[in-house]
Amino acid sequence: MSQVAVAEPDETLDPAPRLELSRAQMNVVFVTILLGLLLSALDQTIVSTALPTIVGDLGGAGHVSWVVTAYMLAETVSTVLAGKFGDLFGRKRVFQLGVAVFIVGSFFCGLANSMVLLITFRAVQGLGGGAITVTATALIADVIPLRLRGQYQGALGAVFGVTTVIGPLLGGVFTDHLSWRWVFYINVPIAVIVIALAARTIPQLRSGRKPVIDYLGCLFVALGATGLTLATSWGGTQYAWGSATIIGLFAASVAALAIFVWVELRAAEPILPMRLFRSRVFTVCSVLSFIVGFAMIGSITFMPTFLQYVNGVSATASGLRMLPMVIGLLATALVSGAIVGRTGHYRLFPIAGSAVTAVGLYLLSRMDQHTSAWVESASLLVLGAGIGLIMQILTLVVQNTVAYSDLGTATSGVTFFRTLGGSFGASIMGSIYANGLQGRLAPALAAGHVPPSAVSSPEAVHRLPAVARSAVVAAYAQSLQHVFLFAVPIALVALVLALFLPQVAMRGVGTAEGVGDGFAVPE
Repeated sequence: MSQVAVAEPDETLDPAPRLELSRAQMNVVFVTILLGLLLSALDQTIVSTALPTIVGDLGGAGHVSWVVTAYMLAETVSTVLAGKFGDLFGRKRVFQLGVAVFIVGSFFCGLANSMVLLITFRAVQGLGGGAITVTATALIADVIPLRLRGQYQGALGAVFGVTTVIGPLLGGVFTDHLSWRWVFYINVPIAVIVIALAARTIPQLRSGRKPVIDYLGCLFVALGATGLTLATSWGGTQYAWGSATIIGLFAASVAALAIFVWVELRAAEPILPMRLFRSRVFTVCSVLSFIVGFAMIGSITFMPTFLQYVNGVSATASGLRMLPMVIGLLATALVSGAIVGRTGHYRLFPIAGSAVTAVGLYLLSRMDQHTSAWVESASLLVLGAGIGLIMQILTLVVQNTVAYSDLGTATSGVTFFRTLGGSFGASIMGSIYANGLQGRLAPALAAGHVPPSAVSSPEAVHRLPAVARSAVVAAYAQSLQHVFLFAVPIALVALVLALFLPQVAMRGVGTAEGVGDGFAVPE
């Protein structure tokens, strides 16, 4: 397929470049996009069950959260850049380039022989992953007509649910039966196939006008997000919270974000138009997305550590034990999405979801080495149900309550805040975990006359004599309890914010074809 379309200025409801593709051609393009998005989404979860083994092999337990944070932070920065570059150079090219960068990052992650190298190339992966995610969504709008777009976007949303199922499980299988390095190597052949399919199936579309790239906006949002993530990650671990380094990072980050707002108010084509925040719907959904990312990525990152170090299960078994969380997430996401799509009433779901998420996190914070597998499963089921009630609804609400001209930007904005929240969740929870473990593990090792090298991996911990093992396992359990307990008030803040989410009319609800007469004007 080699069609090239040029978009002319258009004021219609669906002004995207229009290609006359058959349903079969649309499906072929969609499968290619889906495979690319699967790569990006999978890499956010597949690493979690391998982390304890990676730390045992490479060392650097204090930096474990950065294996996740580096990916998420780079993805956040890439997300705000890739959309504009897609407009300028064509989304097909940016999509292929994103996959290529992802290949390079994956290959060298697999070769990494130190935690520093692994974190560096995880960031390279994140740059590619961000470009894949944002261009995949935009490509759907390019090739799928509005009347069918909801079906395809729903399938894209399901990818994230599926990856939470197969990600931890695949990570465990590769770690136990091959090597943790295959968590990264497996991406390479799949990504090569995606590039080849993209070259053959995705049409090259370009805009009829030359967009203006908001370089200053990209720079200052990247500086602000990076500085805050570094400050929350290093605070209390590498540097004291009151040190000049941490205070300086916070001050510089706030200044960078203030300059970002100033730049966006004056940019010809801002990457995040400040006028979107005049809508209470968009503002509340953005903040809630940040909190959902915080809770979801934080829990997915550290739950396998609890299961392997405290319960003593294998990496594969820890992936299987996280399935209740996924079942809860998928069930509530599908049911809530169907109800909102049919009735247009969405306000109840973020409120209920925030409350259920808070309960789920609290239940996780009560788990220790004596907690039964059934209780753990029930706790994970509750947490997953809460996240599922919120995650997809927020994107759906924003997409169906903004003007079409803001559709892509508003969707990217909500995605940006969710990704940023995930980055913060991994770094802040990682800092709390590292601080707590450092203070509890040393006395436990001294009491049992155990050298630090004897607890370098979950397997090593559970080979210790019973008395020494009990103290070490308790240190890990208590440290992780505090991680989950910290997230409870964050979810309660989401509950309060959700109460301020207004109910407005949604486009496409209650019409025969699922397409409304226009876009609602939110409050």
